[in-house]
Amino acid sequence: MQGNAIDDATVVSVLVGRIAPLGPKGVPSGFVKGPVAEPVAVTTLGLAGDQQADPKVHGGLEKAVYGYALSSYAVWRTAFPEHGTLWVPGGLGENLTIDGIDEETVHIGDVVRIGTATLQVTQPRQPCFKFALRFDDKRLPKAMTRNGRSGWYYRVIESGILAAGDRLDLLERPNPAWPMTRFNRLLSGGASSVEDMAELSVLPGLASAWQQTARDAVARAGSTP
Repeated sequence: MQGNAIDDATVVSVLVGRIAPLGPKGVPSGFVKGPVAEPVAVTTLGLAGDQQADPKVHGGLEKAVYGYALSSYAVWRTAFPEHGTLWVPGGLGENLTIDGIDEETVHIGDVVRIGTATLQVTQPRQPCFKFALRFDDKRLPKAMTRNGRSGWYYRVIESGILAAGDRLDLLERPNPAWPMTRFNRLLSGGASSVEDMAELSVLPGLASAWQQTARDAVARAGSTP
């Protein structure tokens, strides 16, 4: 293992969900997930038994598994106590609730072993309207953008089996200068430089869509008089 940033990181809950109506208009969604007690197979398309209603936004090769920090639930309970009963593992629609790491210690491109599977961090979650529907509270997506408690997506490099109680073994950290918090600051409107965008355009492990977004930003900067 490189470093000790995730030495104590442990999966406390593995969650999957089926597509079901969400909110008063019954929008199809796989947001609501429940814990799985037994070991679960994970492939390049995610956990066995998990479904996504809109694969353009959730799921796919570069957003196959959604991880979330257990510690962030305390932040949400404090900020929005009226939703207290929902601020529990799985409340944010994650697949893995993880204790011992958060957006400050997770880096873009981190490669981890969980159980017999190998996963790589690709990008943060960007909150959508279904987050608001789940809690019947339109304030929440913007609150996630502000507080940076986004969680993160993994691509699956090597399929395998994982379970609640598994530890995370950090195999590689190619981008020690890019914790999730730094990337989230850019998404929330923080100042970015052409140098930042140039770095992101080729950042190892970053989701290809974000690499392209960074390349486009560099190209626009280069064409500015």
